[in-house]
Amino acid sequence: MDLFDIRGKKAIVTGGTRGLGKGMAEGLMEAGAEVCIVGTGDKVFGVAEEFRSKGYACHGVKADLSDRELCEKGFRECLEHFGGDLDILVVSHGIQRRHPANEFPDDDWDAVINTDLNSVFWLARAAANIFKAKGYGKIILIASMVSFFGGKTVPAYAAAKGGVAQLTKAFSNDLFQYGININAIAPGYMDTEMNTALTDPNDPKFTQQRYDELTQRIPAHRWGTGNDMKGPCVFLASHASDYLGGAIIPVDGGYLVM
Repeated sequence: MDLFDIRGKKAIVTGGTRGLGKGMAEGLMEAGAEVCIVGTGDKVFGVAEEFRSKGYACHGVKADLSDRELCEKGFRECLEHFGGDLDILVVSHGIQRRHPANEFPDDDWDAVINTDLNSVFWLARAAANIFKAKGYGKIILIASMVSFFGGKTVPAYAAAKGGVAQLTKAFSNDLFQYGININAIAPGYMDTEMNTALTDPNDPKFTQQRYDELTQRIPAHRWGTGNDMKGPCVFLASHASDYLGGAIIPVDGGYLVM
């Protein structure tokens, strides 16, 4: 079990106020890590307090990660909570915009690419330089099913998540030699706020046919949740993954192999 021991490790989890990010942050804290969650609104402070009330070591930082300077500022604020140290970075924030590819607005394209791809690079680069100096570190990026295929009405998200998969490989190629493990989790179809257009009948873009098609293809016969991300995240954050680099790990209920 020492392979999976992350007690006392310091971790940043972006997007840690909801959905998959919150699930992974909780999983790391349950395993003994001290976590700084990052969110775009004041909600982050309430979620951090919620975790502290359960006895976990948790801090909250509010930051606009779509802007490079504000993203880097938020990263530095997280480090201040840890006395300048860091062991684990989980980059799990993201946004979604849905339009047919030929009608996709420039503003929505820029927003998705800045939030879901550019900021991933900025954060991974910042953490990698800390980890290189100490000879150890874990970077966990969040890819997607659309890292493997194109999806529908999500060209910007597909482009960003395809980029995240390639960033994972490129960073690993450059940095594995310094004791830095960089891998990605590719969630399958998850029942989160980002996917209400697929799961919530009250969403104007929801169609029962699409929901049924997706659900029937998942061999697990259910959509995933943040709890399903805890185990893979702790594995990638621990010494158990020390010989793993550049991997894109599907956590999808078997969807890709159906």
